[in-house]
Amino acid sequence: MLNIALFGPPGAGKGTQSQMLIEKYNLAYISTGDLLRQEIAEGTQLGMQVKDLIGLGGLVSDEIMVELIEKKIITSSDKKGILFDGFPRTLVQAYILDGLLLKLNTSISCMLSLEVPDEELTRRLIERGKVSGRPDDTEEIIKFRLSEYKNKTSPVIGYYQERNLYVPIQGVGPIPSIFEKLSTAIELTLQKEWFNLVLSGPPGAGKGTQGNLLAKKFNFYYISTGSLLRKEIKAETELGLKVKETLEKGDLVSDEIVIRLIEREMKVHNHVNGFIFKGFPRTILQSYILDGLLRRMNMGVSYVCELNAPTIELIKRLDKRGRSEKARIYDVSTELIIHRLEEYDTKTAPVMELYKKQNKHVVVNAIGTNEEIFARLSETVEAAMKKSR
Repeated sequence: MLNIALFGPPGAGKGTQSQMLIEKYNLAYISTGDLLRQEIAEGTQLGMQVKDLIGLGGLVSDEIMVELIEKKIITSSDKKGILFDGFPRTLVQAYILDGLLLKLNTSISCMLSLEVPDEELTRRLIERGKVSGRPDDTEEIIKFRLSEYKNKTSPVIGYYQERNLYVPIQGVGPIPSIFEKLSTAIELTLQKEWFNLVLSGPPGAGKGTQGNLLAKKFNFYYISTGSLLRKEIKAETELGLKVKETLEKGDLVSDEIVIRLIEREMKVHNHVNGFIFKGFPRTILQSYILDGLLRRMNMGVSYVCELNAPTIELIKRLDKRGRSEKARIYDVSTELIIHRLEEYDTKTAPVMELYKKQNKHVVVNAIGTNEEIFARLSETVEAAMKKSR
């Protein structure tokens, strides 16, 4: 999703530019000012509470703003993202917004800040007050609102600067010129968007082969928890010795060990278009862990492709591999193979249901030649990448 926080003091032109941006990028528009004025116009209990505050140019409580914003977000799932106008205004609200977006398994893509001198802001707001008759556009209240902005809102810039999401935009000049600057910044943001793919499916579905092919084609970094664990075992590291016995039984390795390995890979290999996760997450808890790992890099899971084939076909493939030089320690018997397939059904299938609810899941037919399967996967991934951008 493309989620933009449009920043700037009163009179910077956020409302005008917002309308143009939401039309161009098909975004839901969330203006805290509009939401509050709507509540007042409708005479709701909440509207009556904030009427006096808005008249004085004060800030409404975070609890009220969260209630309004969350209600708006829930009804905007058909859009490609959200444009926030007038929120967050404080550091606390910045954290609140992160929490709200976390519920949608997404995050802020960028914070665009319209920069305008105080003298120009005052002139604009006085003119607007003459035309609109808004009670908060008098010179005395304008001075107070700009002071409020500098004291409480400006520090939010630092919050987004630390995350490399802050983009200052010169807000003085013709409206089309300012819009062009904003659009250019958004296009650059879209180019930086990571696409993180979970490649799932039961043992024998061909995830390893297809994952490597996809990584080469789309410049992703391929992370296979199984491969990472086997490297540790081969090197006879302390960690490898711990997991060898677990893998020989066909059981899942502890989350603590898997997290350590994945996080290490992500830190080292971060100059790519995204990651492909093969063999992770395998449980609901691991899906939460992956969200946490990605969120530390201001990312999330973009899409999930589940390779699927009939159980008999999977058993045949695994049995054949078990009798080849590519045999794994958990391919040595039919009993272990069946155990691993059962593990997938009981522990990993629910993860796929979770991603289905998030509209991020698709099943891809894993029957056919490697080339045929890869063609299906490539087409699916390309479509998902276009949609996400």
